[in-house]
Amino acid sequence: LVSAVLIVVRLAVLTGGLHLDGWADCCDALSATVTRERRLEILADPRLGSFGGIGLVLLLMLKLAAVASLPHGSAALILAPTLGRWAIVNVAAAFPLARPDGMAAHFRAGLARRELTWAALTAALVCGAAGWGGLVAFVATVLTAALMGRWATPRLGGVTGDVYGATCELVEAVVLVLACLLF
Repeated sequence: LVSAVLIVVRLAVLTGGLHLDGWADCCDALSATVTRERRLEILADPRLGSFGGIGLVLLLMLKLAAVASLPHGSAALILAPTLGRWAIVNVAAAFPLARPDGMAAHFRAGLARRELTWAALTAALVCGAAGWGGLVAFVATVLTAALMGRWATPRLGGVTGDVYGATCELVEAVVLVLACLLF
């Protein structure tokens, strides 16, 4: 259990908690029954709301339980963060921006065919090394990222950097849980 906690902590520390912040912000904003404008205000608010706190705790518990259930040296520990970051690239390329400025716009501006190709090749290589479980994780990533983008876009008028982070965290959790069943 201690090793699992340290792995989950390492995943959070590597991004400075940025993706977890996006997850919590999306839990607050996308769950609220308010206008698009108010949702965007909630995303920009640095305070943590009830839905964000609950969502953050549940996500971390799920990831911790999944990592603790994996066999030592599982390929999922490389597969999950790789596919999580690849999902960000896919959502950035596939969905419109909710705002013309901000972190999402800056990230998206740097995406050209070359970056998309390298991201896809990296994901394919890691999935291929994981065998048939990697293929299942790949398909689950595509579906999860598409669902996240399709859920956020009508509520926000597009996607934001918080949606990118939330997508990464959700994909990581899905891949880790799937790995418990597949590896």
